[in-house]
Order: sequence, then structure tokens, then C-alpha cells
Amino acid sequence: MFAKKKSRRKGAIITISALSVVFAAVSYLALAPGDESSTQETEQETLSLQLSSDDTEGATTLDNNDQTSGNLAIVESGELETTEQASAKNTTTQASQESNKATDALKDFVKTATRPTYEWEKVTVAKGESLARIFNKMGFSSKDLHYMMRADDQVEILKKIRPGHTLEFAKTDDQEFHGLRYPFNSSDTLVITKAGDKQFDVTLDKKPIEYKKRFATATIDSSFYVAGKKAGLPDGVIMELAGVFEYDIDFALEIRKNDSFSVLYEEKYIDGKKVGYGSILSAEFNNMGDHFAAVLYTDTNGRTAYYTPEGNAVRKSFLRAPLQFNYVSSNFNPKRFHPIQKRVKPHRGTDYRAPIGTPVRASGDGRVVKSSYNRFNGNYVFIQHGGNITTKYLHFSKRAVRAGERVKQGQIIGYVGSTGMSQAPHLHYEFVVNGVHRNPRTVKLPQAAPVPKTEMARFQKHSKPLMERLETERTTYFARLNEEESSANNGSSSKLQK
Repeated sequence: MFAKKKSRRKGAIITISALSVVFAAVSYLALAPGDESSTQETEQETLSLQLSSDDTEGATTLDNNDQTSGNLAIVESGELETTEQASAKNTTTQASQESNKATDALKDFVKTATRPTYEWEKVTVAKGESLARIFNKMGFSSKDLHYMMRADDQVEILKKIRPGHTLEFAKTDDQEFHGLRYPFNSSDTLVITKAGDKQFDVTLDKKPIEYKKRFATATIDSSFYVAGKKAGLPDGVIMELAGVFEYDIDFALEIRKNDSFSVLYEEKYIDGKKVGYGSILSAEFNNMGDHFAAVLYTDTNGRTAYYTPEGNAVRKSFLRAPLQFNYVSSNFNPKRFHPIQKRVKPHRGTDYRAPIGTPVRASGDGRVVKSSYNRFNGNYVFIQHGGNITTKYLHFSKRAVRAGERVKQGQIIGYVGSTGMSQAPHLHYEFVVNGVHRNPRTVKLPQAAPVPKTEMARFQKHSKPLMERLETERTTYFARLNEEESSANNGSSSKLQK
């Protein structure tokens, strides 16, 4: 009987404690900032009095009969309590702890809710402006800029700001620097916040990117670029598609009417909005009767490259052409009449007509054996490659490499010009094997390593669905196109009959 009364008393005490916490929380929210400390002290005193009263009651001893007949529990003070009394005391303690936790959580919430907010001001980088000049224009301390630039390696991205880029700044009430945001691409924003004197927090805000597969196909009527645009491809995908097949096709010379291509590529979306494109996943190209196919694959070592559906590398040791999408004025011709010397002179190379300043790429890895000038070649560069292969580049307006320098495939080695014996701006390109000039458009080129046998099963599992998707999309596209043409023709016939 006594134990039941004690339990009811404990329950009443718990209820009163909970109500006190709620009252304290409401009072805290309603007070001005200067009144918080006094309220907290009163609140703590109230809880202390309640718990003290609790402990006094809980210390009441039992008579000998109750101690003998009841279940006993040992407490830290050495006194004996019944199991029900110990349970009631534990319940009270737990309620007190939970009340304290609730109070702390409420205080944290209030602090967060009352944290000062800052207005962000957008600044567009003007021509000739540096970050230091922008800081000065905003009235910020050069000291803040100095320590901010040393805060983290990620801040180095700010050294790459260019005219037209946007920066966002936040000021304190005293018009001092508080923070900076730099959205350097569609998904990543550098965020810097001043945490204290000489201290800055640097984070990278990354928005999740959603990738969607897109398909396009076209038949070439005039040029590859025009066909790509008609198919709805962005410029970047057109250039990348040429890059995939540039080891097999000279896009400046070998594109013909009725050539065709199909491509499966990725589009990038952030917050439901299209922000760009990703990689080409698979593609096919029909060029002058030859069929080429490629699929993107990343091996177990993280290396990504394009391969044929059979697993052979698309990449070869040499590019078919050192220029992209430019008009070619003359082909490899051993019996060509020289327009300046007025005599038949072998033309052991290919001339690529292009505007002055067009960048020229090294067609393969190698070492520059000559980088000089003479009255015949103008500015020229010769590169020695493996397998006794030498490539020659003539009539540069400007050379970008020196003799003895090692170069990588695709590296810029010079710029188109009209120096030496040249009638118009162009690049003269030669491909020499064991001292014999070969046609760079038709010479057989060595390939890079294929997919390793140990990865072939993994490669097939990845590439087969991509190639099948490409085939399905193309078949569906042409079936729909034929259906539309058929409907249009039927409509015309009906009109004629009427």
C-alpha cells in the first residue's frame, strides 16, 4: 500500500518537472537576450528543489517486517530499498535527464534560429581584375585575403578566376569580410567563411548530378558538323565524337556525303535542369563504306578508354590528322606541279588549309629533333617517334616546342601560318617511315593495348548493353521516320484524289 502511494507521488513529481521544463522553454523564447542568464538560474533552482524533495522522500526507511518480506535493492548510500522504490527513483532520475536534454536541445535551436543572417552581394569579375583588386574595391582587409588564401588547398581555385566569372560576398554589420562563395562550375561551389582572426572555414558545396542517356543519329549531306547540329548535338559532343574516331578517320579530309553516325551520350541535370553533357557511352560511324564502332569502358584500375565491341583499343599510336574540321587544299601527290617553283615536284605530304593561328597537334608521342626556320619550310618542327617514324610540320606562324623536348600525342606544337615557300596559310604535314614518305591518311597505324583477357568478361557485361541500346535506338528512330514519311505520302495521295 505504501509502495503504491509512493509510485503515485513519483508520477506527480515527474509531471510537475515536465511542466516546469515546458514553462521554462516558453519563457526563454519570450525573453530578451539580456534576460536569459537569470531565467536559466531560476529554472535550475526549481529543478534542484524538486529533485532534492524527491531524494528526501526516497530515503525513508522501511520497518523490519517490510524489509524481510519484500525484494531488497542495494543503493550507493548503503541503505536498503524495495524493488518498487528503486524503480520509482530510477524513473525520476531518467525523467530529470530527459528534461535536461530537452532544455539543451531547445537552447541550441533558439541559438540557431537567432543566428545573424548575411546578405550576399554578387560581383562579376571585370577584365583585368584580380581577387586582390576586388577585395580592395569591396573595402575588405588585405590581411583577410592573405590568410584566406593560405587556409586550404581548395582555395587555389580562386587563382583561376576569369572575366565574366561570378563571386558572391557577405559583409558583417561593420562592413568587414564575412564570407565568399564561388560557383566555379554548374555543380560545385567553393564556400569560405571567416571563423575568427586569421581563421577561415573552407568547404566545397557539391550538388548531386543526375545523368540521362540521350541518342542521336544523322546522315551527312554537307559536313559532319552541320549534320551533328541538325541531329541536336551540342558542339562539345560533336567535337568529342570526332575525337573518338580521329584515329581511324581524317575528319578534315575523309568525310563524304551519305556518311552516317549514331551516338549514345549522357546529359547532366541538376535540380531537374539540364546543365550540360557527360561522356559518349557508345557510337558508330560509317565512313566511305567502312564501319567503325566504339564503347566507353573503365577497367578495374580506374583507366577509362574507348574500345571496339571486340575489346580492341580505338586509340592508336598516331592521329590521322594534326588538325580538326578544316579544309584540306591538296592531298599526298608524288607528281604534283609546284605552284611557286613552276615545275613538277613530289608533294610527299598533306596540306591542311586553315586560318593563321590554328593550333597544330603532335600526331603521336615522341621527341622533337628539329625546331627551326629556313626559307623553304618557314617555321618547322620534326618529331621522332618509335618504330623509325618521323612526322614533319611546316610553315608555322609560330613554333611552340624546342629541339630535344619530349611531346605527347595531341600536344600543341605550333600554329598554322604561311612562312617559307607558301602561297596561303596552311600546314604541310609529312609521315616518314624508315626514311620513306607514306600517305598519313592510309598508312596502317599500331594500336594501343586491348582489354586484358582477365577483364574480358567484365568488359562484355558492360559494353554489350550499351551497343544493344545504340542499335535499338537507331532501329526505332528509322522505323518512326519511315512511318512519318509513309503517313505524309498517304496524305498527299488523298488530296490528289479529291
